[in-house]
Amino acid sequence: MKTAVIVFPGSNCDRDLAVALHEITGTAPAMVWHRDTELPDGLDLIAMPGGFSYGDYLRSGAMAARSPIMAAVVAAANDGRAILGVCNGFQVLTETGLLPGALMRNAGLDFVCRDVALSVANSQTAFSARYDSGETIRIPVAHHDGNYAADDATLDRLEGEGRVVFRYAEPVNGSARDIAGIVNDAGNVLGMMPHPERLIDAAQGGTDGRRLFEGLMAALA
Repeated sequence: MKTAVIVFPGSNCDRDLAVALHEITGTAPAMVWHRDTELPDGLDLIAMPGGFSYGDYLRSGAMAARSPIMAAVVAAANDGRAILGVCNGFQVLTETGLLPGALMRNAGLDFVCRDVALSVANSQTAFSARYDSGETIRIPVAHHDGNYAADDATLDRLEGEGRVVFRYAEPVNGSARDIAGIVNDAGNVLGMMPHPERLIDAAQGGTDGRRLFEGLMAALA
């Protein structure tokens, strides 16, 4: 499987994602700088990392969404390529319009950094195929702007179309309907605030994140 990680000024989880992708696929991902205008040929997966792109100025992810490389990322997404956005990557995907809604300041106004319980709302996506619907897993979060918001019509549509993939199973940040991760209508773009790349090896304290990457690799192979 051929993968790439997009790197923005202020990304700080790009190496974590690269290590996870290398570990799962056996091949190091291409590291693509935000000022590039083209992606490597033949990519199966494009990963958008966590961090504080452009220092989170304006809104989290707003400036990164307008980086030169993003036109190629949007085109790849519209062409059916798999896109995974984690934390700041999720924020960038909403700012590009690839995913609906927005990530607002946490309801408690505090930076939240800890492991949280997630409920798998939909296991029928390429990203969640190795989980069971209704299963509770544990994945770390680390964010200040993870409070998912959208209007009621959008939330109802996400629910009705099975596009909510992960929900918080405990109070975390005030997200509407406890949403922690969603997919686009075609199912090839996932944005999620928790960090699955930080739990792929027992040495990290657990492996609940590993199945996301393993399922994705199986789906894309």
